[in-house]
Amino acid sequence: MRAAWYEQQGAASEVLVVGEMTAPSPAPGEVRIRVAASGVNPGEVKKRSDAFGIGMPYPRVIPHSDGAGTIEAVGEGVDPARIGQRVWCFGAQSERPFGTAAEFVAVPSTQAWPLPEGVSFEVGACLGIPGITGHRAVFVAGPVKDRIVLVQGGAGAVGQCAVAMARHGGANVIATVRTEADAAQARAAGAHVVLRTDNASSDEVVELVLAQAPGGIDHVVEVAFDANVFVDERVLRQGGSIAAYATRAAEPTIPFWLLVFKNVRIDFLGSDDFPAEAKRAAASDLNAALASGWPGPRIDARYALDEIAAAHIAVEQRSVSGRVVVHLESGGG
Repeated sequence: MRAAWYEQQGAASEVLVVGEMTAPSPAPGEVRIRVAASGVNPGEVKKRSDAFGIGMPYPRVIPHSDGAGTIEAVGEGVDPARIGQRVWCFGAQSERPFGTAAEFVAVPSTQAWPLPEGVSFEVGACLGIPGITGHRAVFVAGPVKDRIVLVQGGAGAVGQCAVAMARHGGANVIATVRTEADAAQARAAGAHVVLRTDNASSDEVVELVLAQAPGGIDHVVEVAFDANVFVDERVLRQGGSIAAYATRAAEPTIPFWLLVFKNVRIDFLGSDDFPAEAKRAAASDLNAALASGWPGPRIDARYALDEIAAAHIAVEQRSVSGRVVVHLESGGG
């Protein structure tokens, strides 16, 4: 099979190789997917560049955890009726060496979910990490039906999914964005109210949010914990909660006593280590939202496998605001 891989960490154009490898055989409990599209997540380009300082976990890594395609073989214990099923998968390169940047990938059957009718492979390839993270960020503190949820960065990869999941869960959803194009995307994901916060001061952001939620916010989904925690504290009502999945500063300052006086709950979220039941619930709800008309994440750039270095660079440089996918088949489904 054709695949992309790296055997040392570094710049995309220097370490990513495209060549031939032996296709994997599905182990017991696994399925083998003929990959049509592979999603590129920021965390994966950080792994490749060793941004986390962890080093090479395996001698050779095929990148990308998320993908979509067709099951064409199953391992022992998996229903053969799954062969031919269109699926999206997650966690392909989570504590495993070989991900979805290849013509074939083997994953546990529980990590390959049927792709709803009418949903493209490239949308399916963008669901895993951002979709499951967005779902967990919405529901980690409990049900959100009839609650007010603020999604900071509602047009980002996780933000779009969080907006969709909060709307699907019955919440009143407010999203913050920076551009009019992002505002349109947050609305498409299901936000009831979209607030432009570009060039706004912290006081102005607080005023904008509280104008929409005078009684305060119940739950915040946070993309920039270090930058926004002081705003979040001011807009949260007593007993509110924050789910933070990203930060720019590794050691952020927080308004500790103000958060204590409001009895704020804070959850820090790392998608690789979510409980298995949380991942299953997320996959089920993502499929339900897609089946109900959610268009899925916006895709702004598409690359062939031979162009995978350019795909990684596009994600690293944030040259596009939507998702980036690598196609393994023409058309991507």
